[in-house]
Amino acid sequence: MQLGFIGLGKMGGNMVHRIHRDSDHQCVAFDFNEDAVREAEGVGAGGASSLENLVSKLEAPRSVWIMVPAGDPTEQTVETLAALLAQGDTIIDGGNSRWTDDKRRQEALREKGLHYVDVGVSGGVWGLEVGYCMMVGGDDEAVERLAPILDVLAPPTTEEHGPGWGHFGPTGAGHYVKMVHNGVEYGMMQAYAEGFSLFDASEYELDNAKVAHLWMQGSVVRSWLCQLAARAFEMEGNDLGRLEPWVEDSGEGRWTVEDAIDKRIPTPVITTSLYERFSSRGQNAFAAKVNAALRNQFGGHALHAADPVAQKQPHAE
Repeated sequence: MQLGFIGLGKMGGNMVHRIHRDSDHQCVAFDFNEDAVREAEGVGAGGASSLENLVSKLEAPRSVWIMVPAGDPTEQTVETLAALLAQGDTIIDGGNSRWTDDKRRQEALREKGLHYVDVGVSGGVWGLEVGYCMMVGGDDEAVERLAPILDVLAPPTTEEHGPGWGHFGPTGAGHYVKMVHNGVEYGMMQAYAEGFSLFDASEYELDNAKVAHLWMQGSVVRSWLCQLAARAFEMEGNDLGRLEPWVEDSGEGRWTVEDAIDKRIPTPVITTSLYERFSSRGQNAFAAKVNAALRNQFGGHALHAADPVAQKQPHAE
């Protein structure tokens, strides 16, 4: 099978590599970074110099996988491809688009006879070796045509859990499942972070990597995230001293919370974990100042001023 592939970052490049390493499928790859295209060519892919050039190298019916950041980059790429592709061709969005955007795009593309498949991909930089867990949405016909590629990218099928990818329904279903997946991920990461933070403040000199490794031995909290925590402490040191306490969020956590509010479903763990990421970036600093000022006003409680001189002044902040 031929597959056009746009976006050769950490995940996209590895996905092209896995396809060529583990199958006879042929990718035609494009990225604005010419070095990334050359890397893809080095693992067996055909290179393209532009989206027009990529489409010209594919035989109908064409399938083009997009692996670029959600939002404008994906929107612009879809719009450009829509003008280049023909009836019966398929656009696959493997990024982290919002599911409502998927539904809107499919409606617009359907008028041109184009299919749109959304694939929520989990696996990160480890996917090259262990495979990618993929949550898929789209028309049956388009997903069935894509199945040979999904089979190669996914982890091997197991008797207990089944295949490494699943088709969950019409357009948007894949990214919706992936969105909630990422919200759950936020909560799990925050729980581990709080536990190890308590260890850091403990009276005992605990080896965090040792704890994480031990928890992988039959514990009910064992997980891949726990395994990665052990690796992180081994690489960065017990106190993670080189790292700043700054945690980004990529959008899916926010969308999960927004959807939960719309559906009136309580998600306190996911919501708090998102807010903790905001707090890590100092976005609650002014609220803390207001809080301190109010305590001083109603109770005369001591304040901590921003500099030593101001600290000596009465009621200073």
